[in-house]
Amino acid sequence: MKEKAYKVLALQLGISNKKAKELIDRGLVYAGGKKVLIARGEIDTKTKFKVKETNPVKKIFEDENIIAVDKPAHISSEEIEKESGAKLLHRLDKETSGVLLLVKNEEFRKRAIEEFRKGRVFKEYIAWVQGIVAEETKIDLPILTDKKGHRARSRISYSKGKEALTTITPLEIAAKKTKVKAVIKTGRTHQIRVHLSRIDHPIIGDTYYSGPEYERVMLHAKKIELLGYSFEAPQPKEFEKFI
Repeated sequence: MKEKAYKVLALQLGISNKKAKELIDRGLVYAGGKKVLIARGEIDTKTKFKVKETNPVKKIFEDENIIAVDKPAHISSEEIEKESGAKLLHRLDKETSGVLLLVKNEEFRKRAIEEFRKGRVFKEYIAWVQGIVAEETKIDLPILTDKKGHRARSRISYSKGKEALTTITPLEIAAKKTKVKAVIKTGRTHQIRVHLSRIDHPIIGDTYYSGPEYERVMLHAKKIELLGYSFEAPQPKEFEKFI
């Protein structure tokens, strides 16, 4: 007998259907060693689930202008904005961890947005990618983003895309996978994910852009610098113990 996955999970855990669907949508639910991707997909009612816990949001810094937090994977930027009462300055994808900035006053927000617009914000990420990256690589390919409802998908487009520059540097190689540093000059939607996929080194866990399945997208926003501020979030344990 089959039933929608979120309903089976709700019954098994004794929680509401809404909470069960939220857990699946966050990417926290596994069955048979594989992530359950579609909450409304039908599944055997005897399926046994494993639910992964999320890490807490950690505050890095706060003053009269800005709040910097270390965002864990599986929590959206918008959830953190709602909890903090401050406004997001930028966003990280739900499964991307690392430094996330929120602003506390409009004057500072306008100054910071101008820094982003002029490309004067330093942003450094780390990622585990498929294949061996042997040397530093500059990816200068324009990106076009299509948005449908709450979903966005980006692609390389020479005719309609906006300038996007990513510099990739290998840090560690193991088991035909490479940990890389990614520094982005621009900040297009899904920029690092699209660029790495295009050069045949998709990020581990990034099935949306042709990466192999894993428990999360292995992308972490390590460092950001703007307007005299500098914030850093240490890499999560899963990046250190990946291989």
